[in-house]
Amino acid sequence: MLFRQLFNAETCTFTYLLACEETKEAALIDTVYEEVKRDAKLMEELGLTVKYLIETHVHADHITGGREIINNNFPKAVQVYSVHSGVTIEQPNPNLQLVKEGDIISIGTSVKLHVVETPGHTNGCLSFYTDDKLKVFTGDALFIRGCGRTDFQQGSPYTLYNSIKKLYNTLPDECLVYPGHDYKGMTCSSIGEEKKFNPRINENQTAEGFATIMNGLNLPQPKKINIAVPANLLGGVPVDQKLK
Repeated sequence: MLFRQLFNAETCTFTYLLACEETKEAALIDTVYEEVKRDAKLMEELGLTVKYLIETHVHADHITGGREIINNNFPKAVQVYSVHSGVTIEQPNPNLQLVKEGDIISIGTSVKLHVVETPGHTNGCLSFYTDDKLKVFTGDALFIRGCGRTDFQQGSPYTLYNSIKKLYNTLPDECLVYPGHDYKGMTCSSIGEEKKFNPRINENQTAEGFATIMNGLNLPQPKKINIAVPANLLGGVPVDQKLK
């Protein structure tokens, strides 16, 4: 499997590239609108064709680049969201696939991603682990020594607690954790590390203790929330544009 981790500095968002080296089919997880040219250039350099544009959830801090990539670079690429995401892209639409717990996304002949529903930050949050359970992409559910916020967009600390505990119980300690964001210069962790060292939700944390922490964060709203959420509910098109 060909694997790359990309980064948007403005929003501290990670984008992930996974590709089958035999077929050259690729998937991008959590693209960023402002980084579409970077991503398209990388696909060209590596000789890859984007088959899937996977979203871990409807983002509030940035607009996804998914629809822009379809419009300008890979018209056959399919955007992947949770069945609980609320995303509506002019149905019926061959470029939209809604997935649920237990589904498998196949990329070429060598890459398979297993879908895990991990709500709590939003109702439509998903995580994806590789077939060998050695990598998991956790979006805004589990971070490195932290987790996604639970104070807007259907957030619930108790729901997120159960989602993260599900990841802890499903995946081996050596499984590498690749989050949707990091604000402290880290790039990845592991399930075992987070069970030991995550100050919000280690393996001994209770649901009540976690809820107390999350309800006391008092974080400011994301700067782009009023633009990003409406756009992302349409697959990433800014609200002042029409789908091409």
